[in-house]
Amino acid sequence: MRILVTGGAGFIGGHLVRSLLKSGHAVRVLDNLTAQVHGVNPDPARILPSKVDFIPGDIRDEKILRRALEGIEVVYHLAAQTGVGQSMYEIKEYISCNIGGTAQLLDLLVKAKKKVSRLIVASSRAVYGEGKYSCPNCAVVYPPVRYIEQMDRNDWEVHCPNCASELIPLPTDEDKPLRPGSIYAISKRDQEEVSICIGQAYRIPTTALRFFNVYGSGQSLSNPYTGIITIFASRIRSGKPPLVYEDGLESRDFVHVSDAVNACVLAMTSTSADYQVINVGHGTAISVLEMARIMIREMKADLEPQVIGKYRVGDIRHCCADLKRAKQCLGYQPQVSFTDGLREFLNWAQNMKLEDRLESATTELKRRGLYR
Repeated sequence: MRILVTGGAGFIGGHLVRSLLKSGHAVRVLDNLTAQVHGVNPDPARILPSKVDFIPGDIRDEKILRRALEGIEVVYHLAAQTGVGQSMYEIKEYISCNIGGTAQLLDLLVKAKKKVSRLIVASSRAVYGEGKYSCPNCAVVYPPVRYIEQMDRNDWEVHCPNCASELIPLPTDEDKPLRPGSIYAISKRDQEEVSICIGQAYRIPTTALRFFNVYGSGQSLSNPYTGIITIFASRIRSGKPPLVYEDGLESRDFVHVSDAVNACVLAMTSTSADYQVINVGHGTAISVLEMARIMIREMKADLEPQVIGKYRVGDIRHCCADLKRAKQCLGYQPQVSFTDGLREFLNWAQNMKLEDRLESATTELKRRGLYR
């Protein structure tokens, strides 16, 4: 197959490209090699395999995108601005890239003389906002993102919107109502919805994969807005305790990049995934505090996580993937445990330069009233 991967020089994209090449596909990559992810003056030859047909450029550039689509049979659309916190003050850029860029891609796909056989779009668990919960009085509920007034009281847990009882988190399935709590999340929701809408209208089989917290080797070590594992690793290596927001009991679903790539590959051939949104996670919740302790242990550091009781506006409390649809539609089953995946990441990162840019990112969020 002749495959285009937009954002193919990025973290998930790079692993996907290598997997596709290994399977014998012809792969083209369109990527703007943004400095926030790749550093200043990145060398494509060091980032991408030599067999890749690399086209440098922005997804919003119609001329370049048209060239990138020539002769393509399958499109993986991974190009996006990522970062919940940053999206709340780089509003125009996130909307322009994530929604405008997707619109540009769809416009060219539907105008093409020969339609592509499949479109796979990278979405995010951020579209849910808070996850799915159980209330002791009201059964299953879908609460909104916590209000600032509640967080200012250090009242961290999520409460029932009907009776105010403290809620119990449940695995979050794809039918949960979407309540995105950031510009990034809104842009990913819109991205998947317009893609599936156009896919159905023009009979282009389309799948949106909602990635949970993907981690592993190749993750950007310089981007302070994504990748809590890289942020913690840089602090631990420099002898500083990882800073844990709230009370540390907020939980996340960490999925290794090899599992995420496997889901991408499965989506290319599964007709059961046509016009579906599908969770891609591990299906296991780990508190941020516990994750920090595991990292300290694996890095053999004499440190304790520092729970700072601060929060970022828009952060969610709990969201863990329900994988029933992924198993049914894709035959997807995560293979890598968090500890094994973390060891793989740390083994790769031990010879890499880790940059602790948390302080500068936090200062910017604080200046804008988004860190309290």
